[in-house]
Amino acid sequence: MTTPYDVPPQMLIDALAVKLREHPGVQAPEWATFVKTGVHREKAPINRDWWHGRVASVLRRVYLDGPIGTQRMRGAYGGSRDRGAAPNSARKGSGSILREALQQLEKEKLVENVKGEGRRVTAQGRSFVDAAAYEAKQKAVEKIPALSKY
Repeated sequence: MTTPYDVPPQMLIDALAVKLREHPGVQAPEWATFVKTGVHREKAPINRDWWHGRVASVLRRVYLDGPIGTQRMRGAYGGSRDRGAAPNSARKGSGSILREALQQLEKEKLVENVKGEGRRVTAQGRSFVDAAAYEAKQKAVEKIPALSKY
C-alpha cells in the first residue's frame, strides 16, 4: 500500500490539489486573490490557483503530523522576515488561511477536530490521501522506470 511517506512531497501535493478541485466544498474565498500568505512575504502568491495547492499541503501536513493545531501549522508555513538593516527574524504564517483551509477540509469530512489535541485525518481522508499517493507514484514510475523497485 502506497502512503505519503513513499512519494516526494511536491508530487503528492500536486496530485492532491487536482483531486481537491473536484470537491465543491474546497473553493478559494473571495479574499484569496489579495491576501499575502504571511507577514514574511512582500506580495500575494503569483499563481492564481494557489488555494488548492495550499489546502492539499495542509491535508498532507495533518496526515503526517496530526493531531496538530493551527499554531504549530502557522510555524510550519512561516518564514524569515526581512527587517532591512536588522537581522532577519522568524515569523509565523497566516492563521486565517490555515483555519479556512482546515474548516473546508472538515466540511468535506477529510479532517476532524479532536477536542484539546487539534485536527487529525479521518478514515475517509486517509484513504483519499493514500489514493492520491498511489496515483502520484504511478506517474513517477512512468517517467522514471527505475523507481518501480521501490
